[in-house]
Amino acid sequence: MSYNTPKQIVEIVNDVAKSKAYTSVPKTLVLAFLAGAYIAIGGLLAIIIGGGVPGIAESNPGIQKFLMGAAFPIGLMLCAIAGADLFTGNTAYFIPPLMSKKISVGLLLRNWTLVYAGNFIGAIFVAYFMVTLTGIFSSSPWLETIYNIADSKTSASFLQVFLKGIGANWLVALAMWLAYASKDITGKILGIWFPVMAFVAIGFEHSIANMFFIPAAIFNGASVTWYDFFIHNLIPATLGNIVGGSGLVGLIYFYIYKD
Repeated sequence: MSYNTPKQIVEIVNDVAKSKAYTSVPKTLVLAFLAGAYIAIGGLLAIIIGGGVPGIAESNPGIQKFLMGAAFPIGLMLCAIAGADLFTGNTAYFIPPLMSKKISVGLLLRNWTLVYAGNFIGAIFVAYFMVTLTGIFSSSPWLETIYNIADSKTSASFLQVFLKGIGANWLVALAMWLAYASKDITGKILGIWFPVMAFVAIGFEHSIANMFFIPAAIFNGASVTWYDFFIHNLIPATLGNIVGGSGLVGLIYFYIYKD
């Protein structure tokens, strides 16, 4: 068979999670830094392409959203193929071995905490050093684009961001499920591209991506504050991501394919 079955995918993520759970703290942090940076690079490319067409955005906003969605998946491709440790993926991976008692809650929380922190550092690194200090967003239409993104993401209600967070990681975790289904690079790329493109084009909320989008806007002079970022977006998006990845992917597929 040229691909892994759904049951085999659950077995694979079991092994992936167990390996991640016992990776040393320094290596986990480095892998998490890379993942945060890779997702930020995907966000950067999405803004450069999707934010660079204000005429299309005004006359046909669906096309502009699609362009952003089409560019963004490079970040998850880099995580999956080059190797990196992404919090949102781990919310799904760790549930099957946790439910089958192959890892402890302590190991899960250790990994999630380290990876979340490392992802944040990686995303902030790209937002400040690769974007702000280089002036990539300093001119129109990209500056207005990043301002609008930050304003939109911090002005929604807690419930709206939370629900959009569920949607985002439902699709992101499924993208990684499809990547593990494939046995070749081309299949992994295609498996990742469609679900990730969809979540970005729809406008769902991915906590790690937002660690790039909103700080990049703040660093470039947006009126959004760090309080707005953490309280009005990052916390509800993160909680939603955990529910989406853990509940709608990890837990459901464990239930279906458990031995």
